[in-house]
Amino acid sequence: MIVDERMVTYINSLDRGNTPFLNELERKAREDRVPIIRREMQSFLKVLLQIKRPRLILEVGTAVGFSTLLMSEYAPAKCEITTIENYEKRIPIARENFKRAGREEQITLLCGDAGQVLKTLEGPFDLIFMDAAKAQYIHFLPEVLRLLPSGGILVSDNVLQDGDLIESHFAVERRNRTIYKRMREYLYVLKNHEELETSILPLGDGVTLSIKK
Repeated sequence: MIVDERMVTYINSLDRGNTPFLNELERKAREDRVPIIRREMQSFLKVLLQIKRPRLILEVGTAVGFSTLLMSEYAPAKCEITTIENYEKRIPIARENFKRAGREEQITLLCGDAGQVLKTLEGPFDLIFMDAAKAQYIHFLPEVLRLLPSGGILVSDNVLQDGDLIESHFAVERRNRTIYKRMREYLYVLKNHEELETSILPLGDGVTLSIKK
């Protein structure tokens, strides 16, 4: 963990939770070891959605649709969400969850490799939430920036890799070195891009909040 575990436990103990449907979906996802956003990230998104009040949201990485449905619950009522997923086994589960939640009209699920799907979208999107293959963030960025208007927000989750990013390249397990290298490059680009103002927050496993100038 990148933040003291006792502190995270305390902060999360204050959380009121979500709707019964989302709480059950979260429980089932954790039971099935499906990666979903952490409690502290959920709280962060809820507040951000209330501040920004986006009309159009793009999510890169659906999994079983938990974060999609959380955003649909806390975004404005007329908000439309487009979400992209490439893992075939999770796509029908996500569709079923959207149906059970009564959000089919609000959510559009696009199937396929995000790198290709992003090129087909027109946008602009008021908020883009990046939570897919971490090694691909840097490759998705040009299309993501194309889809963001001035004042648009980009949120990228799990960017600090359980603290590996501050370790020496040689201290990182060989199988994780590609992700390590590309994520460090991604964070550098976000912090130094002339079109963006970015904050890196030690929240969950690290999150960046960027606004397009």
